[in-house]
Amino acid sequence: MKRGLVIGKFMPLHKGHIALIEFAVSQCDELIVSMSFADTDPIDPQLRFNWIKEQFNSNPAILPRMIKDDFDNEQLPLAERTAVWAEKMNDVYPRIDALISSELYGEAFAANLAAEHIMFDKERISVPISATAIRSKPLTNWQYIPAHIQPYFVKKICFYGPESTGKSTLAKKMAAHYNTEFVPEAARDILISNNFREKEIIAIGNLQHQYIEEKLKTANKLLFCDTDAITTQIYSQHYLGKVPREIYEFEEQTTYDLYFLLDIDIPWIADPLRDQGHHRKEMMQIFRKELEKRKIEYVLISGSYEARERKVKEVIDKIIN
Repeated sequence: MKRGLVIGKFMPLHKGHIALIEFAVSQCDELIVSMSFADTDPIDPQLRFNWIKEQFNSNPAILPRMIKDDFDNEQLPLAERTAVWAEKMNDVYPRIDALISSELYGEAFAANLAAEHIMFDKERISVPISATAIRSKPLTNWQYIPAHIQPYFVKKICFYGPESTGKSTLAKKMAAHYNTEFVPEAARDILISNNFREKEIIAIGNLQHQYIEEKLKTANKLLFCDTDAITTQIYSQHYLGKVPREIYEFEEQTTYDLYFLLDIDIPWIADPLRDQGHHRKEMMQIFRKELEKRKIEYVLISGSYEARERKVKEVIDKIIN
């Protein structure tokens, strides 16, 4: 039996890696995909490993493995450095017959393994991408990210502010404009009035979180969110005089890449869940203070509805480009 080896950090796994691994497994009977990791990695190691397993779970010849990178010495010459790698591989894996790589270290590493070296797409012509480029500009390199990994890189954008400032309208319009998803305000799917109890506010927080997780799966680069857990906390404090622990936990589970704070300089429009038209300035101060005490940066959106749309698009276009 011929056993092959592919190594990498896979941070993240991308379509270039997938092409390499699929080629590698065609060259042997069994392929070990060895993912190295360190405690300081910017992407969680277990998450990366799960991505690899999910990508190749239908092929029993591909064996994903994790190995802690506590043995490498970048100061050594290549021959000596790869000898350290080979010693570690021989300690933890069965005999390796072939090393498959696209890297310059491949020949030296294979020699130290006493294995054949099979080079794949050295110039990276077939899939011209790197994990570094994806981490740096994920939206620009979106087409190289596997579908099950794309949700990790979706930019979550929150429309935030007091009632009747255009959050829902902007979320829907921006989702349509950028061909992606929006997350609706969960409170409107649960409440029929502002006479509610603690269990309802927890249900709102939970449903809002569920909506986000579901919409991330199908979002195209951006996810526009109508409100957030901070907003739920504000209204819980206002109407109930307290904030359940669960709402703070929901806040910790979702981090937004951009906040738009919507100003109150447009007409207030009443509906059954809006009753703060006479306290707009006070509510605006509360919303702003909650962001500032968390040191969350935000873009203030004011002016007419048309001016708001123009400003939001201007900011988002800079993010995409």
